[in-house]
Amino acid sequence: MTLVAAPARLSTAAATFEADFAARLHWSADTDAAIEQRVADILADVQKRGDAAVLEYTARFDGLSAPDMAALELTQADFKAAFDAIPQAQRDALQAAAKRVRSYHEAQKKASGESWSYRDEDGTLLGQKVTSLDRVGIYVPGGKAAYPSSLLMNAIPAHVAGVQEIIMVVPTPVRGSVATGGTGEGTSTKGERNELVLAAAYVAGVTRAFTIGGAQAVAALAYGTATVPKVDKITGPGNAYVASAKKRVFGTVGIDMIAGPSEILVLADGTTPPDWVAMDLFSQAEHDELAQSILLCPDAAYLDAVQREIDRLLPTMPRAEIIAKSLTGRGALILTKDMEEACAISNRIAPEHLEVSSTDPHRWEPLLRHAGAIFLGAYTSESLGDYCAGPNHVLPTSGTARFSSPLGVYDFQKRSSLIEVSEAGAQVLGTIAAELAYGEGLQAHAQAAEMRLTTPVKPR
Repeated sequence: MTLVAAPARLSTAAATFEADFAARLHWSADTDAAIEQRVADILADVQKRGDAAVLEYTARFDGLSAPDMAALELTQADFKAAFDAIPQAQRDALQAAAKRVRSYHEAQKKASGESWSYRDEDGTLLGQKVTSLDRVGIYVPGGKAAYPSSLLMNAIPAHVAGVQEIIMVVPTPVRGSVATGGTGEGTSTKGERNELVLAAAYVAGVTRAFTIGGAQAVAALAYGTATVPKVDKITGPGNAYVASAKKRVFGTVGIDMIAGPSEILVLADGTTPPDWVAMDLFSQAEHDELAQSILLCPDAAYLDAVQREIDRLLPTMPRAEIIAKSLTGRGALILTKDMEEACAISNRIAPEHLEVSSTDPHRWEPLLRHAGAIFLGAYTSESLGDYCAGPNHVLPTSGTARFSSPLGVYDFQKRSSLIEVSEAGAQVLGTIAAELAYGEGLQAHAQAAEMRLTTPVKPR
């Protein structure tokens, strides 16, 4: 069977564009009701029974049968052994990527993650004290999936922020288990560990790690068990069960975000080789059938050329079937009036990844307000950002870039306001506060301020 990747061909000049555009963007974040109920039950059970429940669900879903939680804990020796076992080229790549990610986040901390204060004309000190979280949990997909880059992107900014304890959970399901799409009939005392992920934990400096996953791992981190420490915040990607669990524990702990399918939007002026752009569209489409890849360009002939390259390159891709379904179901090649209009449409989409594939990307960058990450110029492929450019690859999706930001050092910090009022300042601020407090009918507020005044405000 010949696979066909047929992204929708749209034009902003068409009378039906708005309806066609909205239909292409539509994606529901609603979780299946059965998943929601099951997750709620798992969270409640882990909160009540702790380690025993975690062991039971790990055996049921991952097929990993362990006598106790100690058998599910990874050690620093495990991390070091994995690092030593992988090829030298992979060791070098992990360390190089980690160095760049760390350098970027150190600069980010210096720019936006430091305490500050000033004194006003009355000598009153005002400011903000920035402190790190004490302990965070990182969810890392495991088994056959290998996301060492995701581990680096979560653990390194936490370290730079000053977090002292980083607890990783990574499922190591047994082949044929429910977690791997099997029947779950068989169990084993040893699951499938990914050496590259464990090696990344060594490079990133993970404190402790447990081979657990799913909603039960989120519950263990959020509520704590006799073995798994309770954390302050949970970050990292996961499946629908993990996403649902993170939503439900928010408030008990902090979370990073609820991520939707991967997205890439390419703004092209027609000067980049079309096969480069086709492959960039593939780079997100290969993630998931629901991933979205969109190209905006004012040159119809260029859109034709990119479609030809899509057709030519698709058969060469190992994940061709997923790419074809993604591009056909949610992809689009959109002809715009000009690049200004393309930028305006991009702002409406607020994509996760935005490539400005142009000879003069800095001409268009000021027009772009909403995007998780902006990749400037033809040589800046989105994939470089995923692994080693330096900025974080954990990005807002599904239009949430309109109001949220990439994962960063600031996600592992919190801020406390600093106020030190001088005697002179109390005379000014106390008068204002008392007037407003009496207006609100809060006598104690007013009198607390008045007690510091040389000339008290009279009650109303």
